[in-house]
Amino acid sequence: MNKAFRASLISAACLGAFGAASAATDTANMTVKITVTATCDIHTVAPTDVDFGSVASTATNVASTGGVLTVKCTTGTPYTIGMDNGLNFSTTRQMKNGTTNFVGYGLFRDAAFTNAWGSTVPLSAAGTGNGANQNFTVYGRVPSAASAAGAYTDTVVATVTY
Repeated sequence: MNKAFRASLISAACLGAFGAASAATDTANMTVKITVTATCDIHTVAPTDVDFGSVASTATNVASTGGVLTVKCTTGTPYTIGMDNGLNFSTTRQMKNGTTNFVGYGLFRDAAFTNAWGSTVPLSAAGTGNGANQNFTVYGRVPSAASAAGAYTDTVVATVTY
């Protein structure tokens, strides 16, 4: 008998006599988790201006529908959007030119100019997040442009609360 064959027979006999080596296993469970918090964003898409354009000083009830606010909130998150009174408020919002020249204006949530924008309910807009951008139009109206000629501006801060 050749040596290699004899060694194979001996190895096989030993395995049969002592049993084959077996592998052991053990398991453990591992938790994978995340906590998703609600969020709303009102500044990723910049608001567009409410621009009344150029008008004569005799113009009345000048309308603008140019302002758009974009809000993106977590799906299912309720929110409200409010607007402050601007930098020059004095019984009404006002745009300013220089130190003493003002043009009054109003901001509204509807094209009929009946639902004013404010900073608290019911003067704020409300919605529920859907995970996508949601747009809100800001309608503006100047009751009377009877002021000195010049460029007038104001800054209004929009805030989303969720």
